[in-house]
Amino acid sequence: MARDGARQLTPEDFEHLLAFRTSLRRFQRWSEDQAKAAGLTHVQHQLLVAVKGHPGALPPTVRDLADYLLLRHHSTVELVDRAAAGGLVRRIDDASDARLVRVRLTAKGERILNQLTPAHLVELHSLAAVLDELVAGAPA
Repeated sequence: MARDGARQLTPEDFEHLLAFRTSLRRFQRWSEDQAKAAGLTHVQHQLLVAVKGHPGALPPTVRDLADYLLLRHHSTVELVDRAAAGGLVRRIDDASDARLVRVRLTAKGERILNQLTPAHLVELHSLAAVLDELVAGAPA
């Protein structure tokens, strides 16, 4: 044990961390390639997932999307502008608060997202299996 009570790191700890980070990066690169093949940037794909995956009855606001995507508000506005120009999303006014803008998928955005998602879920399950293996083999 280290003097502060933390466990001493082992070479295996770093091997597990490397294996996980490599698997995660491979998933990310694969996902970027899939988005590109569908005519999207990887950030546009993430935007579509954020719009579709937003919980609740109301579509997400631009602020919600900025939070999901870890972007600044103005960067999210620009992303939504480009996606709207590409026919992927549309803005709608909030019925109860005129200051809010909500974002919905268009039929085109839905179609592309529905094409990309099944393979992503398969890859995500593979990534989860790698993480499960690493966590099971790592000391607590």
